[in-house]
Amino acid sequence: MPAIASLIYSVEPMSTTTGERFERAVSIMARLRAPGGCPWDREQTFDSIKPYTLEETYEVLEAIDNRDWNELTGELGDLLLQVLFYAQMAKEQGTFSIDQVLERLSNKLVDRHPHVFGDVKAETSSEVLRNWEVLKAEEKKKRLEAGGGKSAKGEEHPQSVLAGISSSIPALLEAYKLSSRAAHVGFDWPNVGGLFEKLHEETEELQEQLNKFPSPGLQPQGRGVAGSGRQPIPEDLRKRLEDEVGDLFFVLVNIARYLSLDPESALRKTNRKFKRRFQWMEEQLRASGRTPQHASMEELESLWQGAKRQEKGNE
Repeated sequence: MPAIASLIYSVEPMSTTTGERFERAVSIMARLRAPGGCPWDREQTFDSIKPYTLEETYEVLEAIDNRDWNELTGELGDLLLQVLFYAQMAKEQGTFSIDQVLERLSNKLVDRHPHVFGDVKAETSSEVLRNWEVLKAEEKKKRLEAGGGKSAKGEEHPQSVLAGISSSIPALLEAYKLSSRAAHVGFDWPNVGGLFEKLHEETEELQEQLNKFPSPGLQPQGRGVAGSGRQPIPEDLRKRLEDEVGDLFFVLVNIARYLSLDPESALRKTNRKFKRRFQWMEEQLRASGRTPQHASMEELESLWQGAKRQEKGNE
């Protein structure tokens, strides 16, 4: 059978095993990128696909938050598509293929789980994580030796325990990863009480900077277009406020880490909660032909409390 005929045949839904289904997906991706395939798919590059990868990742997270397992099935497929897309483009330019991606993944899973595939003992999750960090450090050392002392990722401090944490990921996640790495080598608060003391300290430092706000002091922005009528802040004060707010966020992320909570997920759920409650308020006002702009702050606060009570009543 000619190669192209075999390719066309493989995209038909004849697969029965997991391997055959995966091969079919790989073949479909190759067909879309091949001459005569989809014009849009053929035009894409590594850089043009990146925004879609991020979007699909967040859609997976949203499906998990909603416990929508049927939706999650489709979203995971969309995320897998991103992997197939990158691998196909890499194959076309002769860099690597999906086979190498899978081989490297399988080897990493085996190598980093010696307590499952080897003789190492790890009875708890904490022991697994400690072993994981040791193994990653050994892998990093080998890469440095192979590269003549230079990190393959071009890291400024390749031997740092913080090396390898991308600065392009969401800031809350980056803070979580940085503090987790530091905690693994002992740089951590002895108890959660120390974190709340730090939170109080950072709150006071922010308040000190707010007290330096030009007369008449910090005022609400008022209604209208967001940011309109905002009182200008001197640049040096703005930078200090930004530093203090950043410190406050970092402590909150550490509290989440200490409680084994994902700060990104926690904030995302709070965003959804705020959205639900505010939209409920809008519905109540719409019933009387009004919008939030036509309500007083006292009425809005009363409606907000009503939204909270309404949610509790539905629990």
